[in-house]
Amino acid sequence: MLHEPAVRQEKDNASDWKAKLGIKLFWLYCIIYMGFVGVAVFAPNLMKTPVLAGTNLAIVYGLVLIVFAVLLGLVYNHVCTKKENEMSSKQEDK
Repeated sequence: MLHEPAVRQEKDNASDWKAKLGIKLFWLYCIIYMGFVGVAVFAPNLMKTPVLAGTNLAIVYGLVLIVFAVLLGLVYNHVCTKKENEMSSKQEDK
C-alpha cells in the first residue's frame, strides 16, 4: 500500500542562504568553544575559580555553551523562516 507524502515538497529557494548562515553560526560557536578549551588547556587553575554562587568557571562556562547552542538554534530557525517566507513571497509575485 503506497501513500502520498504528508507535506507537499517544493523547491527551497533559501537553501543556499540558510547553508551560509548555518556555517557562520557554526564558526561563531566554534570560536567560543575554543575559548573554553583554551582556558582548560592553558589555564586549568582558572577553571576552578568560583564565579557564580560558588560554582566554578568550568561549570558556568559549560552551561553557557549549552544555552548558547540552543539560542543559536532558535535564532537560526527564526531567521531562516523569515527568509523563506520573504523569498517565497517574491517568487509568487513574479
